[in-house]
Amino acid sequence: MERQLTAPVTPVQRLGIRRRRKDLGAVEEVSTDRGILSPHDRRKRGVKAGQGATHVILFVGLIVVGLGPLLLLAKFAITPTADIISTPLAFFPNGTDWANLTQAWVDVEVGKYFWNTIVVAFGSWAFAMVISTTGGYVLSVLKPAYAKALNIAVLATLFIPSVVLLVPLYITVVRPPIGPSLLNNYLAVWLPTAANAFIILLVKRFFDSLPYEVFEAARTDGAGPFRLFWSIVLPMSRPILGVVSVFAIIASLKDFLWPYLVLQDPAVQTLGVRLPAIQSQTELDVNLAALAIATIIPIVLFLAFQRLFLRSAGLGGAVKG
Repeated sequence: MERQLTAPVTPVQRLGIRRRRKDLGAVEEVSTDRGILSPHDRRKRGVKAGQGATHVILFVGLIVVGLGPLLLLAKFAITPTADIISTPLAFFPNGTDWANLTQAWVDVEVGKYFWNTIVVAFGSWAFAMVISTTGGYVLSVLKPAYAKALNIAVLATLFIPSVVLLVPLYITVVRPPIGPSLLNNYLAVWLPTAANAFIILLVKRFFDSLPYEVFEAARTDGAGPFRLFWSIVLPMSRPILGVVSVFAIIASLKDFLWPYLVLQDPAVQTLGVRLPAIQSQTELDVNLAALAIATIIPIVLFLAFQRLFLRSAGLGGAVKG
């Protein structure tokens, strides 16, 4: 018979151990579930009803604020002008007018400006991707002798207001050092908007967080600068590439002043530039139908890349550490 190494536990001691365990469990529950209301208060019927009502009110409010303007614009797009002016919130008192959409697409030529907007956005995205990734790659990975001075120069451009640069930039576009004038040319929009110091520094910061040992191993295996950039750096930089894409596309869609200055020919103008110009010459219902068609681009982009948009709202995943 084996000797007992510990003394037997009495019933009183067992009761004390159970009480201590229960107290520790209550402390853990309080520490992990922190909030305005305690778990005990949340079990009350009145508190539950109040919380449910608050959630419903907030949800309905978000729907009204977020989807209300879009739904109202969609309603106005197929509503006659007289009904829009007299009873704007009535639900089609005199029927619908689907001809507004056809008239906006054919007479106002929204389809052409719609395509121009897509071309400008895609070109701005492509140039922004090339310039930001190569610029960040030079400053972070290659690190030439003048990298520090170049980094300071890029950072200094953030302190210059964009309005101050309008006149010299416009003169450069009208009379470039090499080649003909870039007026009414999409390059006049793509190139200035792509050279964004904030995006370049953002990409550079992300490249700084990548493991430097991988670059050294690639150089040891004989990879050159271009191979290192294309095969190593870019595949590891998908989060920041998504953030750059979001910034570039949003900036292109909401930009008005610079495209208005350099795209003076109506044949190459975007929706954001052309629709305000023809507002006084178009019927109200047709103009609203054109605006409704113009909202298709950002809505489709958000629905297709909503995870990327929401993730990049706080630069999530773009910068480590």
